[in-house]
Amino acid sequence: MKKFYHKILSVIMAFVVLLSTMSFTIDFHYCGDLLVDFSIVEQVKSCGMENVKTDCNNLDITQKSCCRDTQLIVEGAEDMKVSFEQLSFDQQLFIISFTYSYLNLFNGIDANTISFEDYAPPFVKQDVQVLYQIFLI
Repeated sequence: MKKFYHKILSVIMAFVVLLSTMSFTIDFHYCGDLLVDFSIVEQVKSCGMENVKTDCNNLDITQKSCCRDTQLIVEGAEDMKVSFEQLSFDQQLFIISFTYSYLNLFNGIDANTISFEDYAPPFVKQDVQVLYQIFLI
């Protein structure tokens, strides 16, 4: 049970680190003081009242729009972001060799491989049981 809690806690902490380094932008569209739409991944949809025109005696007058778009920008922690190009050559070489050797740990040995196939058995000069007179009754 203790291992299960450790695994759950490590996954949660990995997500916390991931989310703390991630930056994102939230777009809001207000019509007056009313929030009409918000979006995280795409442009917000407008309410269609940005360019309201009035026709007074065939005069084309454009009124000031009551709509406004705002953005909330959330920046991630920059000190945790490390690029591979920022590392020295020795550090890059260590990371690559460590990753390669770690991944090859899990390439198991084939079950049908016989490790002593090329070696001959030892030569027995005398029968040890007869020599020491050890017999099973």
